[in-house]
Amino acid sequence: MDAEPQLDGESVASDLDDFDEIVAVEHESLPTDRYFDRELSWLRFNQRVLELGEDRTVPLLERANFLAIFATNLDEFFMVRVAGLKRRIDTGLAVPTNVGRAPLDVLSDIAREAHALQDRHAKAFAEVLKPDLDEAGIHVEHWSDLEEADRVRMREYFTGQIFPVLMPLAVDPAHPFPYISGLSLNLSIRVRNPKTARQEFARLKVPQMLPRFVQLPDDGSGRLRFIPLEDLIANHLGDLFPGMEIIEHHVFRVTRNEDVEIEEDETENLIQALEKELLRRRFGPPIRLEITDDMDDVTLDLLVRELDITENEVYRLPSPLDLGGLFELSKISRPDLHYPKHVPTTAVQMQPTEPNLKPDLFRAISREDILVHHPYESFATSVQAFLEQAAADPHVLAIKQTLYRTSGDSPIIEALIDAAEAGKQVLALVEIKARFDEQNNITWARKLEKAGVHVVYGLVGLKTHSKLVLVIRQEKNGLRHYSHIGTGNYNPKTSRIYEDLGLFTADDIVGKDLTRLFNELSGYAIEKKFRRLLVAPLHLRKGLLKRITAEAENARAGKPSGIRIKVNSIVDEQIIDALYLASQAGVPIDIWVRGICALKPGMEGYSETIRVRSIVGRYLEHSRVFSFHNDGDPTTWIGSADMMHRNLDRRVEALVRLTSPRHLEEVDNLFALAMAETTSSWHLESDGEWTRHSVGSDDEPLEDMQNSLMRQISSRKRSAR
Repeated sequence: MDAEPQLDGESVASDLDDFDEIVAVEHESLPTDRYFDRELSWLRFNQRVLELGEDRTVPLLERANFLAIFATNLDEFFMVRVAGLKRRIDTGLAVPTNVGRAPLDVLSDIAREAHALQDRHAKAFAEVLKPDLDEAGIHVEHWSDLEEADRVRMREYFTGQIFPVLMPLAVDPAHPFPYISGLSLNLSIRVRNPKTARQEFARLKVPQMLPRFVQLPDDGSGRLRFIPLEDLIANHLGDLFPGMEIIEHHVFRVTRNEDVEIEEDETENLIQALEKELLRRRFGPPIRLEITDDMDDVTLDLLVRELDITENEVYRLPSPLDLGGLFELSKISRPDLHYPKHVPTTAVQMQPTEPNLKPDLFRAISREDILVHHPYESFATSVQAFLEQAAADPHVLAIKQTLYRTSGDSPIIEALIDAAEAGKQVLALVEIKARFDEQNNITWARKLEKAGVHVVYGLVGLKTHSKLVLVIRQEKNGLRHYSHIGTGNYNPKTSRIYEDLGLFTADDIVGKDLTRLFNELSGYAIEKKFRRLLVAPLHLRKGLLKRITAEAENARAGKPSGIRIKVNSIVDEQIIDALYLASQAGVPIDIWVRGICALKPGMEGYSETIRVRSIVGRYLEHSRVFSFHNDGDPTTWIGSADMMHRNLDRRVEALVRLTSPRHLEEVDNLFALAMAETTSSWHLESDGEWTRHSVGSDDEPLEDMQNSLMRQISSRKRSAR
């Protein structure tokens, strides 16, 4: 077992006691234009996703998946970020951004960048992906490409499976312009009455419950052939408007403001308030109109007028629209066109000691802290198995857990229900305000309550984003705490594609920290001290600033120093300024960020020692890690928090300090691999551009970090047995 550094038991608490006020950052030496705009930085992240969709070295159906991810990412960006910016402008609440630019100018920049990216995305499908799909025997056809035999079969399919569920809606003095639901595909149709020569307009919604790409009959060639659903419908409009002449038909799609804003009142039932707001979300104002590039001006003018949008909000694109539908094609069973199958290993400490025996996870955790790395190591045989064993173990008295997002058929939920039905005390803190999972979480909260689980919804005004489990077990020497603190959601499905870290520990200090934190979340306690945790919103910002400042002081004193940070996003100005000042002092700083980065690296005079890298690939990099050299006594933390205002100030977040030398070395090696010049990654330049480095000077591909970790962890586990 690894020797553990001794904690003095009050190290974190006392460290903050003498740091009552947040370190005042001196701004005088820093330029006013020292941040990148966060919205444009996000668009550049989605551009990195798009580049993988364009990359012919990536397996073909994985490229289809990346193009679909790009599309759905952009949808969410408009529904939340653009919608929020527009709302603040419309209400007069918008203030200049952190780059000192007027919100209207930022909105204009977003439109320009988004137009360019959507055009590039459409081109990637039409000119790169579709020809490669054709070559691989997967064809996306148009009606005009079909032979008569195919048309006959498709007419039969349309008549039997599609026609009965279609609902054409006329627009005339007796029928007002219909509500267009967000993200739905629609056909705009202009028809002429041959008797009166009068032209009319109708809208037809493409049913969302039907396959986005309809598979054509096998023609004996062995090819898989598909036709877009809207193309099939468009070529049978005569059945919907018998006796009328079809003049024009075009496809369009509306994106609406779907950002939920809840004014929480301590006397109001939060679930009822949220359900009302979710209902309002369905009718949010339009913020983007996507149309096919052949739409006529008469139809476009009608849509713009009725939807009340501006010219900048119209995106004219080649068909097909809504390339998020490529998710369907990306699931085609062609192993030769996917990434090689990867089966997660079980952490060696959690493997059974004898064949055909279930491992005793409590015994394993009581021996030593265990750090698991998903999806390289299995979520099912670690986190899920831990909760299932806790639910079944007669010596377990209580289970407390936070739930931010989980899957619809979650074994995590079932384990909590089993535990409650077995008579254990079970507390579930369900964050029902988790964006776009609100309704799902409300459903599960009610199911948990019916089973006897104590369900709470956290603190008024704060989202609970931390990933925590605490199990209380009766043992010979008294009660024992078993804890899990992670960087990712308790979601078995996303755990297969999200990269995350999680720490299992029986350390009494952590257990008591979590006990106090859960009491704060479920009751009225106000905790000011934690010993091995950093918790937002009270302590986390202060704790990180303290450690960044200490590295700067060490550098100025001629001592070794260094900061390594891995996050999804970094936009908080105070954290960034502290990093700039540390860089000015000479601290080497490595930042590994998946998404938004408002920090400018490599700027003369204030960020010359800062390197920023991004890795986007098969797995979604999701873990958050904060590591400080600390004059040779490294302090490393993992947890749920990004360096954003909401995480530091408006969420309950928790970081836990790693103490095992082996875990510290593992994190060190992870950073070394990610930042190495031999590893494929994107480098953030000082002008805000991200440059992809995927090929070496010898024209050979650089190392894929995620593939390397698969090999390393599998090999490590084998050698450890």
